[in-house]
Amino acid sequence: MIKYWPNQPSIKLNNAIVELFTITEKKIISNLSNETNTYLYLDILNINNRYKLFHLIVNEFKILILDLIELNLNERQLDYLDKKILTIFVEKVLNNFKQQSNLLKSKQKILLDVSKIYLTRELIIYLIFGSSRIKYKLFSFNPLYTPYNHVQILFENFIINIGNIVIKNIIEELKSSAAIYKFFKTNNKCNYIYTSNRSITLFLNNLRWQDFIEYYIYNTRSLYNEREKILLISSQGIITKYIYTSNIERIRCLNQIQGFILFWLEVKDLIIPKTERTLIKTSKYLLYFIINFLSNLIIVLLRLSIFYLNK
Repeated sequence: MIKYWPNQPSIKLNNAIVELFTITEKKIISNLSNETNTYLYLDILNINNRYKLFHLIVNEFKILILDLIELNLNERQLDYLDKKILTIFVEKVLNNFKQQSNLLKSKQKILLDVSKIYLTRELIIYLIFGSSRIKYKLFSFNPLYTPYNHVQILFENFIINIGNIVIKNIIEELKSSAAIYKFFKTNNKCNYIYTSNRSITLFLNNLRWQDFIEYYIYNTRSLYNEREKILLISSQGIITKYIYTSNIERIRCLNQIQGFILFWLEVKDLIIPKTERTLIKTSKYLLYFIINFLSNLIIVLLRLSIFYLNK
């Protein structure tokens, strides 16, 4: 039997939120190794410190949800403050995590990767207003019948992506690979795979190249295919899944390069199938012609051979 997320603010919704946080807190204690086929900024942390960071994110998110409920914001106000709320949230998690490592707070501007936190607004709406306030065509099901597991998936994806953003901001603040190595090694946070300047430099280069490819190609392809990559916490570790999302609003925000790639994907899907069918038909006719020509040629050669033998 499918369990659905509550539609409206109620005691039932409050109980669902408590259950969601309880289940998630238990899950983050389990295996947090990266089992995706991509690099994560979190990879530089050892498993123990990944857990500490995730635990910090969950606790701060509890406080954020309680504060938003207390403020009694409506959807329009939430939309207006959406990015500001996330920036303050990431900054708070970042400063608390740095405080644990005796790293001073900085005034550096927080880097937010919007594509990674695209579904955060929907997660907050689920927790504050219930599923009835979700846009009707955003997901592949009626919002009134939102599966409980769907909200669980969005929450886990949020935790992992916020963790990535926090570590990315620390790395950008430290700048040099030597400073990054010193910070993570001195504070006993470093993954054993990245225990030298060279390995960290290679790791960062791979991440930057991956970010570039994701931003211009994979994200655009996801928009075109109307599906969103989600990171989940499973018994095997952190894994990747895909969910359907309608991305009309995000398409309007594409830059010129992304717009060109999207246009190329449209043209490719329009032209290639037709070109493929034309090539197949042409190949069939050409093959028929060649076979027919060769068979007639063989017959003519046989007749000529017989004629000359009979002479």
